[in-house]
Amino acid sequence: MEDTAKTLELLNDLVLINNDRIAGYTRALEEVKQEEHDYDLEPVFLKLIDDSRRYKIQIGSEIQALGGEIESGTTLGGKIHRAWLAVKENFTGTDRRTILEECESTEDAIRNTYDDILNDITLPAYIIDMLDEQLQEILISHDEIKELRDSVH
Repeated sequence: MEDTAKTLELLNDLVLINNDRIAGYTRALEEVKQEEHDYDLEPVFLKLIDDSRRYKIQIGSEIQALGGEIESGTTLGGKIHRAWLAVKENFTGTDRRTILEECESTEDAIRNTYDDILNDITLPAYIIDMLDEQLQEILISHDEIKELRDSVH
């Protein structure tokens, strides 16, 4: 029973970090829609939002199968970070590089959370496989965002 509770807690942590990712990219999407020359980022951000929604569905199915309730909302850290970005934006504005740097920070946070959770030996093998598959996609997304950021001069 203790392992099930721990698994549910870890899976719900992933739901929350994916919610953070969705909220972060939704905010970034609003920023790029204001800049005509950044229109090319819109499909990238929409894909990442869709990816996290898909991950949440997969994780949520496992939570329900284990008899748990799926968390809603975002992490406190994610809320604080988005509030800080709003304050910072009022003073410095936003540009393509800044938006992409924040997106890379989001990718770093989700990658680190997945890494931490995948190192927990109490998780069942089938859940580790599912999460590792998601992490591999996240790593590709991280590299894509980093490449976009590095292309800004």
